[in-house]
Amino acid sequence: MTEKEITQEILRLADERDALILAHNYQRDEIQELAHITGDSLALSLEAARTEKQVIVFCGVHFMAESAAILAPEKVVLLPRLDAGCPMADMVTAEGLRAMKAQFPGVPVVTYVNSSAAVKAESDICCTSANAVKVVASLPDAEVILTPDRNLGRYIASQVDKVCHFWDGYCPTHERLSVEDIQIARADFPDAVFMAHPECPPEILALADHICSTSGMYTYAKENPAQQFIVGTEAGILYRLRKENPGKEFILPTSRLICPNMKLTSLEDVLKALQTMSPRVTVPEDVRIRARVTLDRMLAIPRD
Repeated sequence: MTEKEITQEILRLADERDALILAHNYQRDEIQELAHITGDSLALSLEAARTEKQVIVFCGVHFMAESAAILAPEKVVLLPRLDAGCPMADMVTAEGLRAMKAQFPGVPVVTYVNSSAAVKAESDICCTSANAVKVVASLPDAEVILTPDRNLGRYIASQVDKVCHFWDGYCPTHERLSVEDIQIARADFPDAVFMAHPECPPEILALADHICSTSGMYTYAKENPAQQFIVGTEAGILYRLRKENPGKEFILPTSRLICPNMKLTSLEDVLKALQTMSPRVTVPEDVRIRARVTLDRMLAIPRD
């Protein structure tokens, strides 16, 4: 089958199975092109809960499919590649987090949505890269535990007047971006604006003109009059940035900004998932209920 034929068969089966296809912003171009909805992990999970479709095909990584299963337990959630994991999410375990909580008794745990359901269940509230500062600022406590991303944690700490304790996790893809990469890109494109994801190391964020989530980058690129942007996040974001801003140029400062896990899912994988209705991702009910509380608390915080 050609790529076009595979795509047509996927869409036919999706209609037949009453399925919604979701694709994360870092997925391959052809997967984003195919998807009914693209977005960041939480936005997609909310779409999964909101839709009347009974099947969710989540083109992303494992924790994202888990989040959809937490918010929409009555639906069938398929993850085309069960081996698509997240190294950062794997850096923290429920057992490890319980040990850290014992070191700081009574201190609330703010957990990045890039985490497993089991870790969410051990937490007090979740956050995204877009609302992390607001979530932490909303808490009355003078101290917080931030997990699993040390870089997002340090960025939060720089924006709030609280004592922050960091779990020592990180995103390997964002960690590969170096100061030299940015310096070279700036020299090559002196008029370009540099926007960076808060998962980048502090020395990278110190060079950024704007720090924001992937969804924030889409908005910033549209609204900023600049014609050139240096993009400090995973390469998959370029597909939509270029599609939505055809007159602007988006520069990836290094070819190392590729997440192999996000690139695992192929059109053939999506087709097979719909054909076999597998692999299915579920969350044990006792874990799901506790993890759902942390997401609901986050969602209850008023948006700007």
